[in-house]
Amino acid sequence: MYIDMFNFWYFFWLILAAGMTAGLYFLLKNRSVKTQKAVLFALLAVGFLLHFLKSYIPPYSVDEARLLRDSWFVNICAANIALFPFMFFSKNEKIKDYMFYIGVLSGLIALFYPQEPMAKVDQLAEQLDIVRFYYHHWMLLTVPLLMVLFKHHKLSYKRVYTAPVGLLGLMLFIMLNQLFQAELGFIPLRNTNDFLAIGYKNSSYIWGPGVNDPIGKFFALFTPEFFRTVPVGQYAGQEKYWPWFWIIVPAFVLVTPFAFAVCMVFDHKAFWQDAKNFKNTLTERFLSKRKKSH
Repeated sequence: MYIDMFNFWYFFWLILAAGMTAGLYFLLKNRSVKTQKAVLFALLAVGFLLHFLKSYIPPYSVDEARLLRDSWFVNICAANIALFPFMFFSKNEKIKDYMFYIGVLSGLIALFYPQEPMAKVDQLAEQLDIVRFYYHHWMLLTVPLLMVLFKHHKLSYKRVYTAPVGLLGLMLFIMLNQLFQAELGFIPLRNTNDFLAIGYKNSSYIWGPGVNDPIGKFFALFTPEFFRTVPVGQYAGQEKYWPWFWIIVPAFVLVTPFAFAVCMVFDHKAFWQDAKNFKNTLTERFLSKRKKSH
């Protein structure tokens, strides 16, 4: 099994993921809410356990440095794998919104652009980890999606801001993970010989976009110049992205429209009704002012 963009295995995993989601939907559609929630939570619980059980398979079982580094929650999907089982039982609508928007977004990006499997040096020896990768990202996409389709949670276009705000909060959580790792000696946070190096572990763009990463470079198009340069000192004026701050504007500019577009699939009636009411209110006020002026 060798995975590359648009080869047989690339489409195999995409089709399998879509088929499993559809199959699970029809399997659970007429079941009780209790059964639906039990199955969805079980998927999250299995994902949580797999995050730690991967220490027994290559490449983690044969690379202690990588095991120590990646057993922490150091990227967006890993952090969600840790948080989703606890968020699942929350009654807070904004937390459930976050699960849906960021789960669907991160799952889709990973499935359509599977950087980790493609980057593996020896995919034959790491087949179990490839399966784990696809299960984790399929789970992050499918559980929140079914949660909404089964009406366990109702989306509202008025809360789409929870997507960029939640993503930025998650990235702060990841940053703290990496800082603790560095301070405790698990990873070197930066190259001590090169201040401009963006970091040893940067899969979630905390420290800036990667040199040859098209997604990160696209995000960076929306970053203000101020957040892309060193402000003071011997490196003043040179390009270096401010940790976390550089992604604030791209998060709102790019994630909010995505969240709104997805939300329209489920909440378009409320949006158009509110838009109609708003239009009628403006019309009434305009006519009222014209009458008074005459």
